[in-house]
Amino acid sequence: MEHAVMDLCLQEVSVGALRGVSLTIGSGEVTCLSGPSGSGKSRLLRAVADLDPHDGRIFLGEDEQNAMPANRWREQVIMVPADSQWWYDAVGDHGVDRDDAMIDRVPGMGREVLDWPVNRLSSGERQRLALWRALVRNPRALLLDEPTANLDDDMAEAVERWLLDEIRRRQMAVLWVAHDRAQIHRVADHHVAICGSALEARDAGD
Repeated sequence: MEHAVMDLCLQEVSVGALRGVSLTIGSGEVTCLSGPSGSGKSRLLRAVADLDPHDGRIFLGEDEQNAMPANRWREQVIMVPADSQWWYDAVGDHGVDRDDAMIDRVPGMGREVLDWPVNRLSSGERQRLALWRALVRNPRALLLDEPTANLDDDMAEAVERWLLDEIRRRQMAVLWVAHDRAQIHRVADHHVAICGSALEARDAGD
């Protein structure tokens, strides 16, 4: 099921040390977020996902975060953290459609992984499957916290291509935390960096 096209808009959002963050991410666009360790990148994503309290207003299209139950917002605006959580023994027991063909498009994965025990997965496999698990829920916006951090260069670029195909096709708004300049250059439509308590716009190639 395809959703209506919707931008993700932050208006004067303050969380932690960050103050007055205003940012609009267009449908089908990737905005990369960079900044020093501990500067508040993950906390900003958690605020957008309605996981951490914050000041300011956040909209998905005309829908305001504060105007709907948190669980409903999180169905539409999904965060994939750097370390994914798994609750059941087998991959396929995590609320996914076992007949969904997307698993065959995840780089290095196949349908057989649905029967794998979670404890046999490498960190890179967990990361790719957490991305797949988020996408099968058909969100309208994605918040990605270093989604290729545990992958080698070749696999990271394969995952980037897969994600970008899905983002463009579904017209999702995506806020993507990244440190690697080469990756930012490859995936970003826009690049913002945390500088002290504020965001600064950067060239996507920087």
